[in-house]
Amino acid sequence: MPVSTKLNATLRAFIERQPLFFVATAARDGRVNVSPKGLDSLRILGDRRIVWLNLSGSGNETAAHLSDTPRMTLMFAAFEDAPLILRVYGQAGVVHPRDDAWREHVERFSEMAGSRQIFDLTIDLVQTSCGTGVPLMRFAGQRGPEELLPFYEAMGTEGVRDYWRRKNLTSIDGRPTGLFGADE
Repeated sequence: MPVSTKLNATLRAFIERQPLFFVATAARDGRVNVSPKGLDSLRILGDRRIVWLNLSGSGNETAAHLSDTPRMTLMFAAFEDAPLILRVYGQAGVVHPRDDAWREHVERFSEMAGSRQIFDLTIDLVQTSCGTGVPLMRFAGQRGPEELLPFYEAMGTEGVRDYWRRKNLTSIDGRPTGLFGADE
């Protein structure tokens, strides 16, 4: 398993071709969370830095875990072409719409209804493995533009904030997500 402390041009190109990635986080105790992510929601800012735009969902585990322990792992797997698994390990921070850094980061992405946080990962380890156990599958398209984004667009800004209040303030282990900060 080749290991490095940064991405090279080949790995950057591999990441940019992937329509799906997985994010894993864990607090010091409680459950480990692994979530699939798609859409055009990830940007490579350098050989040691990745940001990704997190859309609203039925939970908010990643933000809750990072408030306790900033560890994050991203995994990319080749489902088409040559086999490869890439894991990117590092320390991550959360950028909320209320934060000064939000505007700088959100401009990197197309506008997407339900945008909730941006996670900023500083890479400390990059690992590849063969991926020959991963099945071959053909990418048929993203569901988000037809299902997820219209769902949040129909809610409007206040409807999304109400949704966050109902579903995104704590993790399944009861940890706060920091979604609204100390103000709410």
